[in-house]
Amino acid sequence: MNRTRGLFWAAACTVAFAGTALAHHGWTGYTEELQKLSGTIEQSSYANPHGSLQLKTADKTWEVVLAPPSRMTNRGLTEAMLKVGTTATVEGYRSKSDEKELRAERISVAGKTVELR
Repeated sequence: MNRTRGLFWAAACTVAFAGTALAHHGWTGYTEELQKLSGTIEQSSYANPHGSLQLKTADKTWEVVLAPPSRMTNRGLTEAMLKVGTTATVEGYRSKSDEKELRAERISVAGKTVELR
């Protein structure tokens, strides 16, 4: 009986964690048309599961989804490069459900372009 209960809970946890991972990493909620935005960083986060920034453009402020911090660091994009007041250009895909969200493929900041995906 205890073995059956243990197997049940192991299977339940596996399904729950797999569902969470798929929901977080799914990109089907974004358009297929690449969009380029330029503006000023108003806020940034260099934290897991992925970094983000608020980019103020001429018409609105965008919530930009970046890569995980380890990937950004490995590719040369440091937290210091994303400081408030810095000008940045981001290329990525707009969210289908949130008109102010963009999933970034690359970012150009401080004279450097970094591929994020």
